Amino acid sequence: MTTLAQWVEVHRLAVAGREPVIARHVGDQVARVWLRRSRFADAAALANATLTLGPDAGAFYDLGSAQSSTGQPWQALASYEQALHLYREAGDHGNEAITLSNIGGVYNRLGDWQRALAYFQRALPIQQEVGDRAGEATTLHNVGLVYAGLGDWQRALAYYQRALPIRREVGDRAGEATTLNNIGGVYSGLGDRQRALAYYLEALPIAREVGHRAGEAITLNSIGGVYDGLGDRWQALTYYQQALPIAREVGDRASEATTLHNIGGVYNGLGDRQQALTYYQQALPIAREVGHRVGEAITRYNIAMIHRAEGNLDRAISELELVVDLDRQVGHPDLASDTATLEKVRQERAKTRNAT
Repeated sequence: MTTLAQWVEVHRLAVAGREPVIARHVGDQVARVWLRRSRFADAAALANATLTLGPDAGAFYDLGSAQSSTGQPWQALASYEQALHLYREAGDHGNEAITLSNIGGVYNRLGDWQRALAYFQRALPIQQEVGDRAGEATTLHNVGLVYAGLGDWQRALAYYQRALPIRREVGDRAGEATTLNNIGGVYSGLGDRQRALAYYLEALPIAREVGHRAGEAITLNSIGGVYDGLGDRWQALTYYQQALPIAREVGDRASEATTLHNIGGVYNGLGDRQQALTYYQQALPIAREVGHRVGEAITRYNIAMIHRAEGNLDRAISELELVVDLDRQVGHPDLASDTATLEKVRQERAKTRNAT
């Protein structure tokens, strides 16, 4: 039985010997394994090596997946578009559909929910037509992500619950863990923390079992969020501190930013504003780097609230103006409340100035 290490060596020899057919086939097989195990840098290097032999849809797809998972959205979009063109040219409708779904996933993480939904809606009927059950489950899950981002928890839950049995049917354990985690996120959003925790605790051992390190970090973050919401901040911090090195290890910059932000939230809740500000300010440039405008807006809002509490109203207003602008860009449901907060702080500043 050939081991993964032996297949990697076959790929290396095929690239060195200028054997594109072997390199592309073997490289794609190995990259898909590494992507499931969160070995994103290795998968990207393998795909780039394959691409030295000329354009290849599978290599572009694998490269896009690695880039998307490591906070390089614009590079991922470029790679996926190359893959999409080649899949269409070859009449490969199944891979065309999953690439459309992944492009939608990138736009979803950028907070461009309507564009994301448009890509998912193009992918889904193709997947159903060609009988790609695994791809169909991924797209259903991704549509759920859009509705969760829009705060439409019931519709998000409906899509996740359509995706989950299909993921179990096709044996996609990593995908199963991801969907369980996100169902937990819905219940967390609905305020049912105990049910959320039950789903997270079901997801965590599956992610660990299949070596899905990025998913493990996300679920550890989610569990931390439940304890944070329950007021058990030290327990929350324990989970966040488990998640952070894993996110860094696999190069998941978006997850790293989220975890740093969450640690900041713990310290803010404990009344240590300076420590909170330190973590928020570490999270902010990463959120901007990966194009996570929703995460950037949330972090900026929390920074603004610290400045407000410290009496630095000008700095609070500057941050809140950026928050409102980001909310408008992504159509965030908090736009109205954040705009109202900005006006309140402006009024506070005016009263302060009038008093002096």
